Amino acid sequence: MDIRVQGPGPTSPFLSARDLFETEHDLSLPVRVQLRDDPDERTWAGHYDDHHVLNISRQAASSAMARELVLHELAHMARYEQEHPSHTQSIEEVLYLALAGKSVERRKLAHCYQIANHMKDIYADDITLSVGPGEKLLSYLESSLATAVADRPQTPSRPGLQRLSASADPEITAVNAAFALALAERHDLVDDDHRLYDLAHVAAMDAPGVDFEGFKRRFKELGREPDASTYRKALVDATRAYVTGRNAGVSAAD
Repeated sequence: MDIRVQGPGPTSPFLSARDLFETEHDLSLPVRVQLRDDPDERTWAGHYDDHHVLNISRQAASSAMARELVLHELAHMARYEQEHPSHTQSIEEVLYLALAGKSVERRKLAHCYQIANHMKDIYADDITLSVGPGEKLLSYLESSLATAVADRPQTPSRPGLQRLSASADPEITAVNAAFALALAERHDLVDDDHRLYDLAHVAAMDAPGVDFEGFKRRFKELGREPDASTYRKALVDATRAYVTGRNAGVSAAD
């Protein structure tokens, strides 16, 4: 597999991730690594006819999670080359099928894209976790969820209380928690007493309109090799369930 870091910066995380990835998988197209100066630049993969691009900040490339971040993006590239439905399905088509005739808040539309990304990540991390250990990923999920729920008002629990801070939307935080727990359970990364369960419980309680358990099942039970129609239905059902606040039927994708 051809992976090239363009510009000055660390190379060991990319080479280490490549070596680990190649124990089970390979890419047909070369990978060009673009190191970004912006520390807030998220890590993401771009796909072109003759190459992939891995965009990552220099700060992330120098972090303790660097190899795992790179491995995750290589997995997305592999799914793209496989033409896996999770990486070829148009979210715009799904939104049309799920929400035609409905009036939907802009923030909820943005959250629908996040749900689609979670489903893509499930399939990418099926590869990631088949070749590498999951301890760092689990710590990352725990840390991210802890940050999202940390701004909950510290007041006694009773009906009628409202979240005071708007820094983390409670509804998508609950879905994010369902994703984190689903991924961890799908790959047997957590024991029953892991802190992730407590954090997920907090997130779910903070968004009673979100079917937390339903979303966890949706993510966890996605079939390993769905066809395009089955995957599209799973994503349509998840989108509709989130926007309407009702369980539209949990669809495992096989």
